[in-house]
Amino acid sequence: MADFGGLADKAKDAANSEKGEQVSDAAIDKAGDATDSATGGKFGDKINAGEEAADDKVGDR
Repeated sequence: MADFGGLADKAKDAANSEKGEQVSDAAIDKAGDATDSATGGKFGDKINAGEEAADDKVGDR
């Protein structure tokens, strides 16, 4: 049987690395830009707030 606990620990370590932080920041920015574009920029302030909240939860800790 697979060791999912070990896999989860490896995923956390990767996300908390500098490279993981860069990748997560890029993904969050890309998602925010796509959402902003799809809404015609009408909700830019809320999208930016969501990006910041997501960045606070993901990555370096």
